[in-house]
Amino acid sequence: MDILSLLQTINSFLWNYVLLFLLLGTGILFTIRLRFIQIRRLPMMVKHIYSGFVSKKKKVGDGISSFQALSTAVAAQVGTGNLAGVATAIAFGGPGAIFWMWVSAFFGMGTIFAEAVLAQKFRQKVDGQLTGGPAYYIRHGLGNKYLAGFFAISVIIALGFIGNMVQSNSIGEAFYKAFHVPKIAVGIIVATLIGLVIVGGIRRISVFAERVVPMMALLYIAGSVVILVIYSDQFIPTFQLIFEAAFTPQSATGGFIGATVKEAIRYGFARGLFSNEAGMGSTPHAHALAKVKHPAEQGMVAIMGVIIDTFIICTMTALVILSTGAYTSGKKGIDLTQEAFTLGLGSFGYPFIAICLLFFAFTTILGWYFFGEVNVKYLFGTRFIPIYRVFVLSFIVLGTTLQVPVVWELADLFNGLMVIPNLLALLGLISIVMKTFHDFEQTNK
Repeated sequence: MDILSLLQTINSFLWNYVLLFLLLGTGILFTIRLRFIQIRRLPMMVKHIYSGFVSKKKKVGDGISSFQALSTAVAAQVGTGNLAGVATAIAFGGPGAIFWMWVSAFFGMGTIFAEAVLAQKFRQKVDGQLTGGPAYYIRHGLGNKYLAGFFAISVIIALGFIGNMVQSNSIGEAFYKAFHVPKIAVGIIVATLIGLVIVGGIRRISVFAERVVPMMALLYIAGSVVILVIYSDQFIPTFQLIFEAAFTPQSATGGFIGATVKEAIRYGFARGLFSNEAGMGSTPHAHALAKVKHPAEQGMVAIMGVIIDTFIICTMTALVILSTGAYTSGKKGIDLTQEAFTLGLGSFGYPFIAICLLFFAFTTILGWYFFGEVNVKYLFGTRFIPIYRVFVLSFIVLGTTLQVPVVWELADLFNGLMVIPNLLALLGLISIVMKTFHDFEQTNK
């Protein structure tokens, strides 16, 4: 058995059974206990985000603003998962995978609310700097230093190393297809630019994300809307295809190899998590630093991150791929997304996706670098940060040289490993989440 087959076997069990029930069960539990907060409090969430966007206040003490925290979180969430990940889900799980991606995202909103609340409740000052994340609420809330250590190690590997290989892999592939630039050269350039930003710490990363994230999202949405207008006659049939394929096996047509319902669920959930990161334990590192009046406020901000990531950007990618018929081309990953946008925008499609992916993946690398850094500090202190930076930059370059299937399977494996301790902590600390939630509800009737 080769390495790819081994990884696929492990991930099949991990995602089809263990994580499927853990993620969905946790999301459903919190959604019910929070009385569908993602629906009830949506107007308040939008208002809070809007006020943060228009505000020009930057000085918030030793933390960052709520909007900067959201921007940093969304920067990490919106990456190759929105372009290459959605395409991979459709290629291997069929159009029905998109429905299950929506399901995971809806219930994941309850999970990510709990993550942000706990990150706020258990954040600490280390060496005079505010910090926090799952390792802290696992250690100081759940009282389990071994599980916290396992989570911290998993994050460093899953995001700082393997995850960033996925990002650079897709950038290299996209730029090679669009501009014929050698992949290794792209990796070196990206690593150099990342190095220039991360030396400024979380403040420089958050300010960069605050400025770039809204611009890159609007650019991508605009390009997608143009294609959907061109293929407007396929709009309703595309939604019908998604819902039908979610519950019925898809036979092979054209270049599409066919998919079972189980594959649709597996890839929909896996790629959904990789994209919006609800339950993964990554975004709480950013939300822990936000200066807000009440922890639940940042919980609602975190929910908006899932809406932006999955229900807007991922959905745009899926609709373009399906409405143009590109999913039957036999292509996978970022190649499939580029094929879809080329069908919609002509020769401009390849460079458009390459540029969008550069912005998306670049900001994700910054976010994931920071999440890993928090856990390096938790485990080893600040003296190991320079070593961690060298490893991250090296993995960025290395990622451009690997084959797409192996990189994605590695990402699925290590993402899964970091999810388990985080979900156990969320379930173990549910009483604290609910107490905080009820306090917020009482003061905001």
